Amino acid sequence: MSPSRAKEGALLAFLLSLLLPALGLAQTHLTVGSKKFTESFVLGEIARGLLQKQGYKVTHKQGMGATLILWGALKGGSIDVYPEYTGTIEQEILKSKDHLSSEQMRAALSKEGIGMTDELGFNNTYTLVMEADKAKALGITKISDLKAHQDLPCGPTIEFLGRKDGWKPLMAKYGIAMQSAKGIEHKLGYTALESGSIAVKDAYSTDADIETKHLTSLKDDLGFFPKYRAVYLYRLGIPAKAVKALNSIAGTIDEPEMIKLNAAAESSKNYVAAANQYFEEHKGVGVKSVEATNVWSELLAQAGQHLILVGVSLALAVLFGIPLGIRAAKPGAVSAVILGATGLIQTVPSLALFAILVPWLGTEPRTAVLALFLYSLLPIVRNTATGLSGIAPSLRESAAALGLDARARLFKVELPLASPTILAGIKVSAVINVGTATIAAFIGAGGLGQSIQTGLALSDKALILRGGIAAAVLALIVQLLFEGVDRLLIPKGLRLPPAP
Repeated sequence: MSPSRAKEGALLAFLLSLLLPALGLAQTHLTVGSKKFTESFVLGEIARGLLQKQGYKVTHKQGMGATLILWGALKGGSIDVYPEYTGTIEQEILKSKDHLSSEQMRAALSKEGIGMTDELGFNNTYTLVMEADKAKALGITKISDLKAHQDLPCGPTIEFLGRKDGWKPLMAKYGIAMQSAKGIEHKLGYTALESGSIAVKDAYSTDADIETKHLTSLKDDLGFFPKYRAVYLYRLGIPAKAVKALNSIAGTIDEPEMIKLNAAAESSKNYVAAANQYFEEHKGVGVKSVEATNVWSELLAQAGQHLILVGVSLALAVLFGIPLGIRAAKPGAVSAVILGATGLIQTVPSLALFAILVPWLGTEPRTAVLALFLYSLLPIVRNTATGLSGIAPSLRESAAALGLDARARLFKVELPLASPTILAGIKVSAVINVGTATIAAFIGAGGLGQSIQTGLALSDKALILRGGIAAAVLALIVQLLFEGVDRLLIPKGLRLPPAP
């Protein structure tokens, strides 16, 4: 190689060494997660705006669920960042019985491969709330006053019921035994307060609903709740520039401003607009706005995700369910075990099964696919076994008399005769699967449930209906498709006659 060519090659290598980091940055994809309440959505969008400003491609997995799901997703790498609170980190994540300083939290979190930003500036502690008129009439101003009214119906949020800094330890601290306490979704709890079906619920101190719905926040007179300072948790593997961007808003949001942002999100039914309001009021951050997504393109994308979840899980259920049903059609203990196991899976609450799988598989679509696959098995297995068991013995004997071996009898005689029953089971699984798949959104796995859970968080009935109607239409389309499949696969003589 000539000296001039060597110099050109060295120069090209040098230029590439300068360009490649920039190219890598442009292609870096980061995922932000959020819990399923308004404030977490808004903080998630603020994080998205900060990271987009640095040139990263950012996805916001909205309303993924409770702390268990978000923390598992962060550790597993399904998300890179999510907003959290120091009290929750201390009590729920690190399981500490003592108060921890920020330095102690960071040291403990780093052992898990997780970092924590500086505090954003506000304390969003837990509180108990009542309708102001009812609290005034009963003379209740602080939590200890509930001791004289232990018959009041209560609706703590489902997560709060099981937290170490939640309902049961709180009641124990105050020596109160409320006679009626039922878990309820956070936003629906406010509706229950308005209707009078409950009288007390937990809330976040920065909830805009406390003011807009004229509620009274009961004083924590025994000082049970720790400080819940807002921070971002992030994986230590993300670029340092991303961490710097997240830290750039430390100390810029106080309680009144967070309440105002929450109110803006709920009044406009748009948490992206609330994030943009923050950036407009804090121009020094350097972010102009977060780009809002198109409603219809977003709905189409969710429908596509939904179809993939349903299609893959149903295909797996057919692949495994029919052979299991064939085996279950034979008498014996093995058949009883197969039918019993698939039936038992069906009794597990769907959201619980999703949550159980998250620590092992993360919040990827594969988690939802596995859960949906397990739920799809029972109708297919049972209908296959029932269809084969119902074949008349005389038909089996005739097939044997023709000299067909067991395999030929199964595929040429028994399965075609049982096909109407088998396909009915597959159809039932498919339709149920479409509805159950909406829960995938609650672990950040996508689908039409995203519109539903976002609508719940923002009290946006139109958004809830959009997701619900889309899922219902999808179920009808799936059912119609299977009507066509029936005509293709079921022998003509076995088809049901059309309705008169």
